[in-house]
Amino acid sequence: MNAAVVPEASQPTSELASGPVVSKKGQILAWASWDWGSAAFNAVMTTFVFTVYLTSNAFGGEDAASAALGAALAIAGLAIALLAPVTGQRSDAGGRRKLWLGVNTAATAVLTALCFFVFPQPEFLLLGVCLIALGNVFFEFAGVNYNAMLAQISTPKNIGKVSGFGWAMGYLGGIVALLLVLQLFVQPSFDWFGASTQDSLNIRLVAVFSALWFFIFALPVMFAVPEVPAKKATASLGFLASYKLLIRRIGAIYRTSPHTIYFLLSSAIFRDGLAAVFTFGGVIAAGTFGFELKEVIFFAIFGNVVAAVGAIIGGFLDDRIGPKSVIVLSLVGLLIAGTFILVLGNGDYVFLGNEWPGSNTFWIFGLLLCLFVGPAQSSSRAYLARLAPEGEAGELFGLYATTGRAVSFLAPTLFTLCIAIASPLVAEGEAQRWGILGIMVVLLAGLLVILPVKPPAKVEIAVVPER
Repeated sequence: MNAAVVPEASQPTSELASGPVVSKKGQILAWASWDWGSAAFNAVMTTFVFTVYLTSNAFGGEDAASAALGAALAIAGLAIALLAPVTGQRSDAGGRRKLWLGVNTAATAVLTALCFFVFPQPEFLLLGVCLIALGNVFFEFAGVNYNAMLAQISTPKNIGKVSGFGWAMGYLGGIVALLLVLQLFVQPSFDWFGASTQDSLNIRLVAVFSALWFFIFALPVMFAVPEVPAKKATASLGFLASYKLLIRRIGAIYRTSPHTIYFLLSSAIFRDGLAAVFTFGGVIAAGTFGFELKEVIFFAIFGNVVAAVGAIIGGFLDDRIGPKSVIVLSLVGLLIAGTFILVLGNGDYVFLGNEWPGSNTFWIFGLLLCLFVGPAQSSSRAYLARLAPEGEAGELFGLYATTGRAVSFLAPTLFTLCIAIASPLVAEGEAQRWGILGIMVVLLAGLLVILPVKPPAKVEIAVVPER
């Protein structure tokens, strides 16, 4: 490709190609340790424990509290979509990728720890939802810089394996953190001050535990992975000027490497479907298949283990057959497993003379869903890292976050819509399972949109203007 397509640009080189020739195991372990630690925020604070506490009756009723949390997270999502690319761009230009990873991680940890002061009273609801929402913003900003580091610690020969290892560490870290929280705070195995339920002390201490867990396991990457060099002869830009540059760069990427943009758009769709698998998995397990809370937690633990295994296997395949092939195979696997859950439902069957209860359907095909989610997530990150122009990975992963946020309404909307359509047509209690169809529509759309996108090996690196 001729660099003259964009006058201000230089000959394009990928950040991965200009990175290390050989990966250092210590750097990979330190980098993946951040993923392990971040699971405390994802799994404990925003999924299974603290947000459940925050939307309880103690805060003025489940409906009102849930609405307040939803509104706060929606505002946070908008802030992430608007700010993520520019924050990535500015950390790239200033050679401060690791610095801003540390700053945003520390901010997330501090906001998480401050949740200790959210007492179980309605007047503390606003404080709680604001802390969680702000934590999500800083967590996503940290994630942009963290993902951009992938090209710094991997090589073209092992980037898939490294990305898969990071995802696996995140899944496994979430399991360990959840088990510790359950044994120490939620259903304590022994009597200690942290087990006290007075003023929900045990749940508020979960916030302190999560903050420390994240902060401690995030430290290794700050010491092991070097900072990216600052760009030569670049004057600092004002905030609005950064947006003008961002718009010009998006246009340049589209002109010189359109399949990079195509991938960002297609991945946004199927990533929303992947997120919905975990978001609504527990809901479907309880509502459609009659799982008790204890069974849902056990399924979540096993599901994370299987997803970790899938991410590792997918990482190995990624380096051999390419990330696009892994993503396509994973999406096909998800659609097949989802079809079985949708068709079989919670009915009891007899196969080859053996009884097949409805719980078997969800355990087997639900775990298959988890198995395919890991590789799709891991290879999506590895795909984009291969296409990042030298020194531009942060900005590109910022766009990755933005496009994901832009379509994050798809799966929840179609999940709800399918249930609403099915409700008058099926027996009472049977409509929820049809929500699976909405998730499958999103996954199918993502599959169809990514099929024409070229594998990264056949995509030229974008030529982007410096200023």
